[in-house]
Amino acid sequence: MKKQNNLKISAIGVLIALTLAGCGSKKASQTEVVNMSTGTEITTLDSSKAIDDTSLTQISNFNEGLYRIGNKSKILPGIAKQVTESKNGKKYIFTLRKDAKWSNGDKVTAQDFVYAWQRTVNPKTASEFAYLYSGIHNADKISAEKASVKTLGIKATGKYKLTVTLDTPIPYFKLLMGFPSFFPQNQKVVEKYGSKYGSSSKDMVYDGPFIQKGWTGSNLSWKMIKNPNYWDKTSVKLTQMNFQVIKDTTTGLNLYNSKKLDETTLSGSQVAQYKNNKNFVSRKLAQTSYIEFNQSKNTVLKNKKIRQALSLAIDRDQLTGKVLADGSVSATGFVSSGLMTDLNNGKDFAAEASVPSGVSYNLQKAKKLMAEGLKEENKKTLTLDLLNNDSDVGKKASEFLQSDWEKLPGVKITLTNIPYKSFLTDEANKKFDLALSGWAADFSDPISFLQILTSDNAQNNGSWKNVAFDKAIEKADTTDATNPEKRFKDMIQAEKILMQDQGVAPIYQSTQAQLWNQNVKGLVHNSAGIYYDYKNLNVTK
Repeated sequence: MKKQNNLKISAIGVLIALTLAGCGSKKASQTEVVNMSTGTEITTLDSSKAIDDTSLTQISNFNEGLYRIGNKSKILPGIAKQVTESKNGKKYIFTLRKDAKWSNGDKVTAQDFVYAWQRTVNPKTASEFAYLYSGIHNADKISAEKASVKTLGIKATGKYKLTVTLDTPIPYFKLLMGFPSFFPQNQKVVEKYGSKYGSSSKDMVYDGPFIQKGWTGSNLSWKMIKNPNYWDKTSVKLTQMNFQVIKDTTTGLNLYNSKKLDETTLSGSQVAQYKNNKNFVSRKLAQTSYIEFNQSKNTVLKNKKIRQALSLAIDRDQLTGKVLADGSVSATGFVSSGLMTDLNNGKDFAAEASVPSGVSYNLQKAKKLMAEGLKEENKKTLTLDLLNNDSDVGKKASEFLQSDWEKLPGVKITLTNIPYKSFLTDEANKKFDLALSGWAADFSDPISFLQILTSDNAQNNGSWKNVAFDKAIEKADTTDATNPEKRFKDMIQAEKILMQDQGVAPIYQSTQAQLWNQNVKGLVHNSAGIYYDYKNLNVTK
């Protein structure tokens, strides 16, 4: 899963401020150039450490793993030329293409994958996505510092032969192989730059369709140019993509209308104005924005009644309909709708797992529960700070939530809106009471959402813990992994436990509304995983 700046789309790429890349075109002689915007800053180019949508989208377009993910999550060839899978689903042997190179001229080899994977699961790296390796032989033991990284189930059995061994079959294994956390790394380059690796465009090496230029580590504009060493460079038509961070949707729209951008993300009022424009596009995303209750910092939030009261006080329909107004919809649960259906009846997972009380609006009941909760905590008042990003939409959402919550007797809400990179740091360090966070599925499976709230997951920033929830996820990942029906039921059970205990408060599922230059063709878009693949973008007259 990847971290979403809650309000990325509206201003997000997702959770609300999302990294949306768009494209447009300008043709000059033999060049094809597109100008794109993103709602948030890059945090890192290191595939072992990136967790946010903006960074991951960049990495997935200038680097490449065993597979690429095409439209409708179709598995496409990447560095892997061929694969052999064992009958029990526990061993994969990949044959790598010999013409894959890094931008410095080095060959991409099996050892590059071994090094990258071992580096990512190594506790010293502190990768927040190391948990995605669970199920690969010894990954969990390594993360728990009970086994050496050298025992991870990946081996270079030849310069271009890679063998991966699993402890248990992983239903979505091939989709993971197209996710940046599993991309190769050039050990020589990583060790050359040390702690600076991935901190700027020049402190990197590239094996994908493009090479990034101009990102210094803190600036708000950069570019990607065609990689002349890419094995499939004949399929890459673009010469260059220019990116700039634009947090204000009015600025973005002005740049688009003046033909300085080929795409821009729209706010609610802009959607109303441009929804009939021929260049208007709207895409529902597998992203949920939700409130994290930091139980480790503020113990009063361990009180279930107080968490429920805060959730019930939120008028989600008002937020999505009047504040966001971009097509985003009120959440029906933590797992987004449209991600997976029941094989027996075709019913959507989110509908089957629904716990209405966990996402309902009932101010009267909220007041009652808050009064009861405060009494149990021997408190008459409650002051909480809400952490969020500083995008235009992020600020408006924070103000809306503040207004709703302060309708509860005795409740006072302060607001902290900071740049997205700082938001991620404070969130990870648990420096908040409440946080408007966001999560987007890394692949089309409910587990991509649910697993981040297990007790020891690095993404569980609110420190919610529930033994029954953990056991349900463990069953889905192990004993029931090869039984789709039982696994589906395990995940439904987990979602219901989460919502009944109000471990988090889901707010809305994002929809991205944009103006998109229709002369730019070939975009690959998926609602889960990496949203945008630019490899085949091209400009028409």
